[in-house]
Amino acid sequence: MGVARPLAESLCDDMGLELVHLEYLRDRGGRIMRLYIDKPGGVTLEDCAAVSRELSDVMDAQLPELGPYHLEVSSPGPNRPLSRPSDFERFRGRQAKIRTRAPIAGQKNFSGTLEGLSDGAVRLNQGRTTIAIAIESISKAHLADT
Repeated sequence: MGVARPLAESLCDDMGLELVHLEYLRDRGGRIMRLYIDKPGGVTLEDCAAVSRELSDVMDAQLPELGPYHLEVSSPGPNRPLSRPSDFERFRGRQAKIRTRAPIAGQKNFSGTLEGLSDGAVRLNQGRTTIAIAIESISKAHLADT
C-alpha cells in the first residue's frame, strides 16, 4: 500500500488540502487505510467525504491489486500527528509527545515543547533540559493537548 501515498497526496493537493498523515492498520474486519487531512481554518465533513469518494475511485482504478480495504478520512484533531521534518518546525512552541524506536537514556517516551529541528534532530524542551532526538529514531510523534 506504500504506492497509495503519492496518489493521496496528489489528490489532496489538487483539492487544496494537506495530507497530514497516512497509516495502514490491520483489523479483524480487514485492512484499514486512514488519512488525516487539513487546511487553513480546518476541514469539514464535506472535505472528508469528497477525498474519500475521489480517492476510492482512483485507488480502485489504478491499484486494483490492493484488494479489499476500508478507507477512513478525517481531521487530524488537536493531537495532530507529526510525520514530516517540516512539522517539527511548523509547530515550534507547541506541546508534543514523541516515542522513539529505541530507548534514549533509558526511556522511549518524551513530552515537552517543540523547539524545532536542528542538524537532523528534533529539539524538545522538557523544562529543565532540552533533548535532541534524531528524526530517524522517532517511531511516533503528535501534538499534545494542553
